[in-house]
Amino acid sequence: MSKSSTIRNDHGARPSSLGSLKEHNREAVSPDLDRLIHERIRLGIVSALAVNRSLTFNELKALLKTTDGNLSVHARRLEEADYILCSKSFDGRLPKTEYRLTAAGRKALERYLNHMEALIRATREG
Repeated sequence: MSKSSTIRNDHGARPSSLGSLKEHNREAVSPDLDRLIHERIRLGIVSALAVNRSLTFNELKALLKTTDGNLSVHARRLEEADYILCSKSFDGRLPKTEYRLTAAGRKALERYLNHMEALIRATREG
């Protein structure tokens, strides 16, 4: 690792080991940050549903530019947390999966956004 790319702690010293480097990175993310929403695809799902009454699986897949499997896994995690609702139906003979944001999901997104705004303010002021 070159000198210019070495991570240093708050006191300017290099971490002494990989373990301390991991600890340093862990401190950079606040413990009360909603890790479920923080992941890119899940944040995209929740954000898209916050500004749309509902979206189909294919609409979310196109919007987020992701694969069927990736979207399915992330949507299931959000559904298990009661952040989104999934309804399955048929449009003629074609299956249709539709997602909606729950009240709990909207509150979680609001908390997440407030937290991120506070981190941004602290960084700019700090």
